[in-house]
Amino acid sequence: MAARRTSLKEMAEQLGVSIATVSRALRNSHEVGEEMRTRVQELAKKLNYRPNPFAQSLRQQKPKVIGVVVPNLVTHYYAAVLDGIEDFATKAGYAVVAANSHEDHIREEKAIDNFVSMYVEGIIACLAQDTVDYSHFTEINKMGIPLVFFARTCLPDIFSSVVSNGDEAALQATRHLIDTGSKRIAFIGGPTHLDMVKRRKHGYLEALRERNITIDRSIVINGNIDYESARNETLKLLKREDRPDAILAFNDIITYAAFDAIKTLGLHIPKDVAIIGFTEAESSAFVTPKLSAIMDQAHLTGEKACDLLLRNIRGDKKIYKEIVPMILKIRESSNKQE
Repeated sequence: MAARRTSLKEMAEQLGVSIATVSRALRNSHEVGEEMRTRVQELAKKLNYRPNPFAQSLRQQKPKVIGVVVPNLVTHYYAAVLDGIEDFATKAGYAVVAANSHEDHIREEKAIDNFVSMYVEGIIACLAQDTVDYSHFTEINKMGIPLVFFARTCLPDIFSSVVSNGDEAALQATRHLIDTGSKRIAFIGGPTHLDMVKRRKHGYLEALRERNITIDRSIVINGNIDYESARNETLKLLKREDRPDAILAFNDIITYAAFDAIKTLGLHIPKDVAIIGFTEAESSAFVTPKLSAIMDQAHLTGEKACDLLLRNIRGDKKIYKEIVPMILKIRESSNKQE
């Protein structure tokens, strides 16, 4: 069996320095002192560190390659964003390498480390749901590698981002539920540290305040972005005597989990429980009843994220925040008055 390749990150941890310092030392950069260069190079020799020869040759030829890391590549939203990135990148002469973090910060960090080892020219990223330590991204900034976030973002003073107007979309959707007869509206979201969750929950709460509806925190659910978890949380809500009569669901995974839970209990949509979900999937029009949806313009999000990254690669150091408007599509699942 071949020996496992030692990474820049592992050497940095052993030496107690940054990945950027290790990378510079291996390149004999004048930015690193002679003593540190010696320490790094001796450790590299000891660990039999070998830079990927393919990556080295690419670096020498200044390849047009960008890396993209997403939380869940099998969902329609992230696949559509990636499609937008690839379309824009291809037109500009760039290739795209994608990695799936599987909503795991460790896999996310490994993906970023792999991109560094491949000498990509820039990175586009969306945070895993459990990422709360952003040091691997600050390292990227120190190394001078352009990076742009989309959807779930962090470090807004350092990196450009592309997000949707989730707060306004949630406000409009919650107003619609109220105006069409729903009185007790639950929000089923994801982890509260994610800015994407905060925006959507904020819009939901603003609509309740605007219409003078008492906010019941027990029906504002912030759990894992996971189908079974969301389904179980919805079942608990709907088995209560004071069950909600409407649900605003954070994303496509949670939307279909909640939809299934309602059906499992034999409740009627929208008469017993109305539902609107944040989802772009075309399948929302083919379930019964047809699902009211707040749709991201995912392909456009990917194009804009790639545009910002390429601007950065070409020398534009301005920090941008692009907002892509969402589209509220009213169908059968949300209107109790029909």
